[in-house]
Amino acid sequence: MLLETIRQLSEIPGVSGCEEQVRYAILNLIEGHCIYKVDALGNVLAFKKGRREPNHKLLLSAHMDEVGLIITYAEEDGLLRFSPVGGIDKRVIVGRSVQIGDVYGVIGMKALHMRSTEEKDKVVESDKLTIDIGANSREEALAVVSLGDRAVFTSQFAPFGEGFLRGRALDDRAGCALLVELIESELEYDTHFAFTVQEETGTTGAKTAAAQVEPEIAIAVETTTAGDIPGTDPSKTVCGLKKGPVLSFMDKGTIYDRTLYQKALAVAEEKGIPCQIKAGVYGGNEARSVQVAGNGARVLAVSLPCRYLHTPSCVLHESDIRETARLLPALIGAFGE
Repeated sequence: MLLETIRQLSEIPGVSGCEEQVRYAILNLIEGHCIYKVDALGNVLAFKKGRREPNHKLLLSAHMDEVGLIITYAEEDGLLRFSPVGGIDKRVIVGRSVQIGDVYGVIGMKALHMRSTEEKDKVVESDKLTIDIGANSREEALAVVSLGDRAVFTSQFAPFGEGFLRGRALDDRAGCALLVELIESELEYDTHFAFTVQEETGTTGAKTAAAQVEPEIAIAVETTTAGDIPGTDPSKTVCGLKKGPVLSFMDKGTIYDRTLYQKALAVAEEKGIPCQIKAGVYGGNEARSVQVAGNGARVLAVSLPCRYLHTPSCVLHESDIRETARLLPALIGAFGE
């Protein structure tokens, strides 16, 4: 059921600021399992009654949005200009298929034989790229696409190899699916949940969510970049697939609570859950906003290792998903005491 939820959520378009369809799907999944509300920004704030009341109010969060593109201009010949929404490696988008609502297109650039030697050696900036939707004029393009519309990469969710999963927006629809599974289960302690918006563009939603919930302890359920591919220096690999959930001590936005971090490692060892430490200070997530909202909170990040993050084809492994699903309720039990 968990893998099916991940598949379902990953196939729904939800670029930052346009998370509505993802939100509707999540609301349908959690209906009847908790009480919830949708705030002004579009966050889903849910509360699940457990067997006991915790000593410290606990919040688990995961973001609904994904990286993508936003349409900024239509040329006279019908080609569309765009800007990235979130952190996208410009080297992976040329020639990619995209979807804008019900319209499909392809990201194109000047033909190779028309580029200078200097241009051939450089990564093409996004403002030099266009989206071709097959329109013959500006009027024809704007009849089906509006400025401000979001474009998502088209990528089919699919299992491959032995337990590997490929799909778009696994960052962080996999985290959302893990939260849904927790809400559908019986919990040891009362727990708050937040499915947040606009994480990829500044962790905006998490700040307002945490300000409303006012947690004392919060866990950001995320994905993080796995560098376990050929050519990566061991000191820069950070984490790898098939080694379990990833715990962070620090990233570019957050210094994680040391007591929670050490407690999480101890819980994983006690439960026999394989777990790995994020070996480096890289990236960031919405924990940075949660820890400073309202009166502040002690925070921890629990992440799934993910290859090719922020590309049309993120890759996870079933074993990491399974072990993370074991670790999260164990942490709720440990932190609730």
